[in-house]
Amino acid sequence: MDKLEQRIVVYAPVGKDARLICDVLAHARLECETCAALAQVVPQLRQGAAALFVVEEAFNAGFLAELTGFLSGQPAWSDLPVLVLSKQGLDSVAVRKVFEQVGNVTLLERPVRRATLLSAALSARRARKRQYEMREVDRRKDEFLAILGHELRNPLAPIRTAMDVLNTMPDSSPRLRHITQVVERQVKHLTRLVDDLLDVARITNDKVALKCEWVSLETVLQHAVELCRPQLEAGGQVLELQQPAGSVLLSGDRARLVQSLANVLGNAIKFSPPGAPVELRATVEGGDIVLAVRDHGPGLEPEARARIFELFVQGPAGRSHALGGLGIGLSLAQRFTRMHGGTVQVNSPGPGQGCEFVLRMPIVVAERRRRPRPAPRADGQDGEGPLRVMVVDDNVDGAEMLQTMLEMDGYLVGKAHDGQGAIALAERFHPHVALMDIGLPDMQGYEAARRIHALRQDDDTVFIAMTGWGHDEARRLAAEAGIQHYLVKPVDLNLLRQQLADIRSHVGPRTA
Repeated sequence: MDKLEQRIVVYAPVGKDARLICDVLAHARLECETCAALAQVVPQLRQGAAALFVVEEAFNAGFLAELTGFLSGQPAWSDLPVLVLSKQGLDSVAVRKVFEQVGNVTLLERPVRRATLLSAALSARRARKRQYEMREVDRRKDEFLAILGHELRNPLAPIRTAMDVLNTMPDSSPRLRHITQVVERQVKHLTRLVDDLLDVARITNDKVALKCEWVSLETVLQHAVELCRPQLEAGGQVLELQQPAGSVLLSGDRARLVQSLANVLGNAIKFSPPGAPVELRATVEGGDIVLAVRDHGPGLEPEARARIFELFVQGPAGRSHALGGLGIGLSLAQRFTRMHGGTVQVNSPGPGQGCEFVLRMPIVVAERRRRPRPAPRADGQDGEGPLRVMVVDDNVDGAEMLQTMLEMDGYLVGKAHDGQGAIALAERFHPHVALMDIGLPDMQGYEAARRIHALRQDDDTVFIAMTGWGHDEARRLAAEAGIQHYLVKPVDLNLLRQQLADIRSHVGPRTA
């Protein structure tokens, strides 16, 4: 506990109560922080506190709402003690509301003896100290999970590469190919488990932020099914896929959407009998995308349904299953769905009748209005011609190689090596897409993106950051500057191609 975490925050806005409470606590060398106004209480608590001492008269509707809002956002280890001085005790309507809504409350009825007040404060501080100790235990656990995941991924990478090499050797025997395919499936399964462990560590440390972009529903479904394909083939299940006609564009974190759906789909495959159908339905309801996965496995009892999304929790079938897993996948699916503003529900008629998991998220993108493209230019290129891509990178060789690749793929490419050059190029080139480096010599890519956005209020240029900075702060600044996508170097070129293809499919017809 640091110094701020050991103090008692006191809120007694009228009379001499605040001074008298602090005088009593001073005899036990308990530090007090007195708040003279309501607006000071929650900010002080956020900095750290062993307990909150408050008088009954302070509990008006505004204060109670602020306090309960703060307490509801506490991390799992925290349960701030609240000490309340009251004249009427539980006969007071205000005090009864406090007990109903606040939680960890100790009531001290006036007149209160000095020894009683001091004893209550010391007990609250001891309890709070144990909470801070649990916070440290959680922190060490999360560090261990992160280190474990990192150390396990190091040997997995060369094993997986070796399997790819063996699978492509022309002179390998069928028996050897069969063995390598078995090893490859198990490596993929282990890699998924390690990734889940790393995500648990990130989530519990509040280090997961969504990297939202435009992504097609078809892409999400395709990638999730591909991840689960080895499970389907090993178990002999049949996937029945239903999806909406036409193209559906989503605004969300591509990786997390795929991971959530793959976790739920993998769970259904794991518990379905061999040869049984597994149903995956994707529907659009207004602005919501609804993903439903149904299996024909052992089902869930009501008690198990209530707990199935908790971390490290498994149903009876999972505990007895040879590939029961860690009890992480469904919890991650729920958390990522909630981060997208959605919900996850599970329905099961009962034992032996299977389960249906339904993910619903308000992330369907309405049809975009296209801004008018510029009139045909002097070079003869029509405004609705090839997708125009602006490459902005101070690494000359890197920019040239990227330009060469994009032109071979049929894109019209403009190139700049600094922020001012990018702004000037954007004004005459009117790019559909800007591939923006962040560390430019004259200004950061964030600022260049802002200025380009300001050139035209109706501009719909899609910005993709391509940078060596991968930390959360850089991603936040990019999003604030209107950069919709974020790729960390060295960039997965297949992913870049897919993003450009998605963008091209939504900007109207083009001709070569």
